[in-house]
Amino acid sequence: MDDLLSTLLNSVNETLTTAIVVLTASMLLYNLSRNLRNRVARTSGIVLLCVTIVSMCDVLISLGPSQTTLENIVRAQWIGIAFIPAATFHLSDALLATTGLTSRGRRRRVTRLLYFIGALFVIAAAFTDDLIKPAIRGTELVNITGGPLFIVYIAFFVSAVVTAFINVQRARQRCLTRDTRRRMGYLQFAMLTPVFGIFPYSVLLGISETGSIGMLVLVNIANAVLIMMLLFLSYPLSFFGSAQPDRVVKTDLLRFMLRGPATGLLALAVILVITPATRVLGLPSTSFVQFAVVTVVLLWQWFVALVLPMIEKRLIYSDEDDDQLEKLQTLSERLLTRSDLMQLLDAILSSTCDYLQVNTAFVISLASNTVETISAVGPLQPEPDWLTKEATALRDILAQQEANDQHTLRQWHSYWVAPLYSRRIIDDNGEQILIGILGLQARSVSVDLTKDEWGVLHKETKRAAETLDDLRLQSEIYAALEGLLPQITITRTRAADVEYRPGRNANKDTSIDTFDREQFNEQVKAALKHYWGGPGLTSSGLQELKIVRNALHENGDNPTRALRSVIQKAIEHQRPVGERKFLSPEWLVYNILDERFIERHKVRDAANKLALSEPDFYRKQNVAIMAVADTLLEMELNGDNPDSTP
Repeated sequence: MDDLLSTLLNSVNETLTTAIVVLTASMLLYNLSRNLRNRVARTSGIVLLCVTIVSMCDVLISLGPSQTTLENIVRAQWIGIAFIPAATFHLSDALLATTGLTSRGRRRRVTRLLYFIGALFVIAAAFTDDLIKPAIRGTELVNITGGPLFIVYIAFFVSAVVTAFINVQRARQRCLTRDTRRRMGYLQFAMLTPVFGIFPYSVLLGISETGSIGMLVLVNIANAVLIMMLLFLSYPLSFFGSAQPDRVVKTDLLRFMLRGPATGLLALAVILVITPATRVLGLPSTSFVQFAVVTVVLLWQWFVALVLPMIEKRLIYSDEDDDQLEKLQTLSERLLTRSDLMQLLDAILSSTCDYLQVNTAFVISLASNTVETISAVGPLQPEPDWLTKEATALRDILAQQEANDQHTLRQWHSYWVAPLYSRRIIDDNGEQILIGILGLQARSVSVDLTKDEWGVLHKETKRAAETLDDLRLQSEIYAALEGLLPQITITRTRAADVEYRPGRNANKDTSIDTFDREQFNEQVKAALKHYWGGPGLTSSGLQELKIVRNALHENGDNPTRALRSVIQKAIEHQRPVGERKFLSPEWLVYNILDERFIERHKVRDAANKLALSEPDFYRKQNVAIMAVADTLLEMELNGDNPDSTP
């Protein structure tokens, strides 16, 4: 009975140890993939790496390697054990620096010293018996005894961990909000779990004692607690360095844990449960385990897809947030891209051609004074230049038609044309606005459609008008978003200004140094695209620049005009000396800015004028926008003179 219980407890221990490896490795990859630039994420990654190394070595030991390999694994395990005190202190220093209390050099030197001492312990464990001495009989680890340096390691371990705990307590005291204090309190105790979870208790207790049933029960409980605390540790760590709102951070972490580590642990559990069996459902266990793992993983992913929205609504979103997010999700689901709408128009035209037995059909957009072929199928499409010349005559022909007349089809050269009216825009007289034209290849001198063909044409014309209407509406939405999104300046990275006490350099003027450069570039891009009007200019955060405020007086105290004048100066700064040349590389940046944003030419026309392909034009346009952003920053620093030195 004792042997059976001991075997069961050993199996549970191996399972929990493997689960720790899966969990720590997943958390390490998650933190580094999301917040690699953040110091807390990097240092917590070192702590998790230490735990992963120790747990992975425990798993390898349980596989029964050869005597030489077993001894090497026991000694290699000390890579994680030796560095965990230094990594813990390093993490506490990063947390303290996050609250504004950066190191003046002393904590940095202590951190380097601790890592150096940890490296010495690794060398001692790997090449000498002064730290540990494993006793191995055959392929079984019998005992591990501590050498004269082990008591030194204990002193090193305790002093580093206690100091780290004190540092996090100092960081917690510097938190000003309840949420940050709570998260820092979580970290203060949760970060101790991996430290004490991988401490080499076997050196103190001896292998013979840890092999008893009582000790196996305690080890399993300790491993289970370690897993729970690692999960608990992942929550506060995920907030550091993230520019996303709290709800997004929580949602990402929840989805990752359910789809990543949870899936891996379920697959592992299936393998460990089925492998000891000889046959399952009449099949050999080695054959059945593959089917079982795939089945469990698929069922788990299906289950997560079903319950995840309910879990998120229950744990993360309040009623008000849920209502707002539902509206945003509905908008995202109902909006189509320009390519989607073009495909729909092509399908409408192809269907019309097939039914009416003609080869060519097209849709023309009438926006302001411009005429543009939006979509066309067939070989006899009108040329753009000819279409522009005939635009006035075409408008006059269609202006005579009634918007509610189903038989609005007129002969025009070799085409039959029907007007497309907007269903959401009306003029001052309450009548619908003409927004486009549906053209068909004329199959006879006069319109000779049957009653059924008139019905189909009316239906397809209505669809084309609705599609063209949606295309205009969604273009306006995208343009508004393009101008408004860069103005949303409050992110999680700005929260530190109000969540923690001011640091030592809080009184220093860092107005230009603390710019989020990526966001600044986006604001410049939005302002250029809305240069002649739009939220990218009128609601731009760039209006808070000193150079813009200084330009208010000469622009009638109008912030929008002042910002436009400042951007114009930045664009003119890109202009080379001499006569303008459209094909000269030196003039490329200025020509792109002038053609695209000042003259408002379309990308295709501007690219043709500058002898560039459209993809190359977009790349060069980004370079030009960055040049304007650099100039604006120089003007802000140098008092409206980008050529002077600060």
